[in-house]
Amino acid sequence: MATKSNRRHNNDNLDGCCCSRCLCGCFNCCCRCLCSCIGYFFNYILSIICNIIIAVVIFAVLFWLIVHPNYIKFTITDASLTQFNFRNNNTLHYDLSVNIMIRNPNRRVGIYYDNIEMLAFYKDVRFGSQTFGKFFQSHKNTSFLKAVFRGQKVIALSSDQIRELNKGTKNGVYAIVVKVFLKARFKFGFFKTWEGNPKVGCDLQVPLKSGNEISSGNEFLATNCDWDDKWWLFR
Repeated sequence: MATKSNRRHNNDNLDGCCCSRCLCGCFNCCCRCLCSCIGYFFNYILSIICNIIIAVVIFAVLFWLIVHPNYIKFTITDASLTQFNFRNNNTLHYDLSVNIMIRNPNRRVGIYYDNIEMLAFYKDVRFGSQTFGKFFQSHKNTSFLKAVFRGQKVIALSSDQIRELNKGTKNGVYAIVVKVFLKARFKFGFFKTWEGNPKVGCDLQVPLKSGNEISSGNEFLATNCDWDDKWWLFR
């Protein structure tokens, strides 16, 4: 009887081990299936992302080859300076007007100017500003703006800058820089870019008018402006 009891006990243990091994096998199988599914999912997502990146790069290259956009041209066509006096109380009295021509030479590119701000500087010291409202410039189009900087401002000039100012007063010509700060979007067909903030700098030699006269040899010459930030999209 004892022998039969022991055999029954051993058989029960064997049955329990078999069940445990079966459960463990099922669990391992489920884990492998789950890991395989997760791996397949991430590989699928990664494949989609790579394909999107490749498609965007190909589209950008083809687009650039077809459109091949040129930089917008900014030119100061005229500048009139009727007052530029620096007083002993560090106050600059000024009256400057500039005409700027904006030329879009592209056949397939339009520009949304959301904001244009023009700033006037003398020796890196800002003394005037003017802001223009938004407008759209179509392809192969030329726009004209006029900025007037008039008033007085307390500015701090170093001794070297004051000497340069006195030299300009003697010669009747002042080195003035006009900077154009843009908030612009570009339109290529139905596609519009995000808003960019390019800058344009114009280094001017502006003669001082005495009444309506300018001293001989000091006439203002039209000046092309330079982009401070080069955009890879343009050439």
